[in-house]
Amino acid sequence: MSRIVPAPGHIIRRKGGKVSYWQREYQQSASDKHGVSLADYIHAFYFFLMQAQAKNVLMIGCGGGNLATMLWRSGVEVTVVDNAAVSFVIARKYFAMPPEIPTHTADGIQWLKRSRRRFDAVVLDAFGPHGMPEVFMTDSFFRLAKSRVKPRGGLFLMNVIVDDDDDDTPDNLVRMLRKQWRGVRLLDTDGWVDRNAVIAAGAVKNLRRPSILMEPDVGARKLARQMDILDFRKIRRA
Repeated sequence: MSRIVPAPGHIIRRKGGKVSYWQREYQQSASDKHGVSLADYIHAFYFFLMQAQAKNVLMIGCGGGNLATMLWRSGVEVTVVDNAAVSFVIARKYFAMPPEIPTHTADGIQWLKRSRRRFDAVVLDAFGPHGMPEVFMTDSFFRLAKSRVKPRGGLFLMNVIVDDDDDDTPDNLVRMLRKQWRGVRLLDTDGWVDRNAVIAAGAVKNLRRPSILMEPDVGARKLARQMDILDFRKIRRA
């Protein structure tokens, strides 16, 4: 195993064809050498976007750029915004993110306010050394995000880290999102700690349980098992 430290607190690990990117205790990305993700929630994002036939996607948060890379290779126009320029360097140098993908070093909220473009989908996957910034979990941000999603057939997707089954963060976020969108669904896996859940808002009625559409070179069996237990669940009472 080799370690390369491109910036303080950013660690790249390579082992058995797997590449992973850590920022302190948070694993920002894990993929094969071609940039195909090993994370179940990234494949859930990808599945939903492919099912929705999204043609252009805005991503807030880069990490290793795995979702952007997978979408780009599938012919989807992708724009990535992140406030850390080092993320784009890491994504291109270690995770095979194509240089053609437009990237913007900027605060995600300020970038959205300046841009008037509407996208088929907006994906929020912004985590720093202390988790997701609280500004991305507010009514005002969700109103802003909705204004940048196309009203017909558009999707808003977000990644949420869940401590355990007693963590009500995803349920509370769904309640907040339902103030903006009529359709909101939660993809989650009860019984696991420190897990990723996916919240989908907008044109979600016909979304199916996700499966792997782009298989990685390594870890495919483990990923398939993880995907198999993902499912939509009802929101728990407050």
